[in-house]
Amino acid sequence: MTQSKLFALASLIAAGLLGSAAAQQQPPAAGGPPQGQQQGQQQGYSGPGQPGGTVGGPPAPVVFVTSVEVLRSDRSGGLDVVRVRGLVTGQSWSQPHLIPITQGSPRDGMLDLIFQASAPAGAAALGPFMPVEAILPVETGHPYKGVRVRGGNNAISLKTIPGFAEVPAPKEDCAKCIGKFFVAKGGNPPAGATADNTVREADLPYMLRVIKPADGIPSYTLEPNRLTLLLSEDGRIVDGAWD
Repeated sequence: MTQSKLFALASLIAAGLLGSAAAQQQPPAAGGPPQGQQQGQQQGYSGPGQPGGTVGGPPAPVVFVTSVEVLRSDRSGGLDVVRVRGLVTGQSWSQPHLIPITQGSPRDGMLDLIFQASAPAGAAALGPFMPVEAILPVETGHPYKGVRVRGGNNAISLKTIPGFAEVPAPKEDCAKCIGKFFVAKGGNPPAGATADNTVREADLPYMLRVIKPADGIPSYTLEPNRLTLLLSEDGRIVDGAWD
C-alpha cells in the first residue's frame, strides 16, 4: 500500500462558529464561502455490507494523534495556525479536518479539538497506517493559552502558544499480523514462538476485539478504529480487519 499525506484546511474565525462542531462541519474560511461541500458533506453510510475499505462513511476520529504545533504570524493583524498530524488505519480515509468542541472562553484556557476524517463505509483490510494532517487558523485576540487535540485513542495537549508537542507513533499497526501468535496482556507466548512471529496485546493501543474459535459475535456495529482479530485453535491470527 502506497502511503501518502492528505491535507485539509479549516478556519476558526469567531466563538459563534464553535457551535458548528455539534453538526460536525468545518467552520468557513475567514472571508470565504462555507466549506460544506468540501468538509461537511459525506456520502451516506451503508454499513458493514460494503466492500472492504469503501470510502463514504461518516466522519470519525483518526486512530492516533502524533503531533500538535501552533505557528504564530504577526502579519496583517496576526494569526495563529494550529497544525496537527496523526494516523489513520489505511488509504480509504479522506478529508482530514479539525473540529473545535470548545464553547466560549474555557476555564483551563485550552482550545479543545477533535481530529477526524471521513472513514471507510465498511470493514477495512489490515495494512500500514497512513499519515494525515490538518490545519486550523485562529484569528488574533482569541482567549486560548494552549491547544488539546483528541483522536480515537489518544490526546495531545500543547500548553504554550506558539509551540510544539508530539508523541511516538504506535509500534504495531498490525499490517503483518496474519499468521502470528497473539499474546494477551499478562500472557506468555506458546512454546516455539519468537519475537518475530508474535503480536502482543500490549503493543496494540487501540480498541481491540479478539474472536476465538468458540466465541460468538453478539453484535456487528461498524467501528472504523476497532481492530478485530480472529484466532485459530492454536492462538494464531488467521484474519483481521478494522471494523
